[in-house]
Amino acid sequence: MGKYSKYIGISVLVVLLALVRWFQNDLFYDPYLLFFENDYLYIDSPRQETLKLVANTMFRFFINTVLSLSILYVFFKDWSIVKFSALIFFFSFLILMILYLYFVLDPKQEQYYLFFNVRRFLIQPILLLLLLPAFYYNRLNQ
Repeated sequence: MGKYSKYIGISVLVVLLALVRWFQNDLFYDPYLLFFENDYLYIDSPRQETLKLVANTMFRFFINTVLSLSILYVFFKDWSIVKFSALIFFFSFLILMILYLYFVLDPKQEQYYLFFNVRRFLIQPILLLLLLPAFYYNRLNQ
């Protein structure tokens, strides 16, 4: 794969990540989108359909994970990086989803900020933003 096709591939994948974010209201059920846009520290948690909410959050995490792993592969062309990253995504998903379920099932106003950040890691490609520079730095030092 040439240099330009690599840049085009990464650009297309980043645009797909942006489109997931852009159309989040149409693609996913998430009453917390509007809740966290407001002054959420002083209002009650919104009513939600828990099963639908969790399924949509899991689906969004899966889409972001597939796109993130694809970006890592196109960028580095190394399956070992993709496999290691997949393990990081998997274990992060397990831990974050347990915390997410706790916050969804038992919302407490004093924990909204922590809930906001756990949810952010699930619905946004933050792990990609952490892994890409880490692997790049590691590659430079080898």
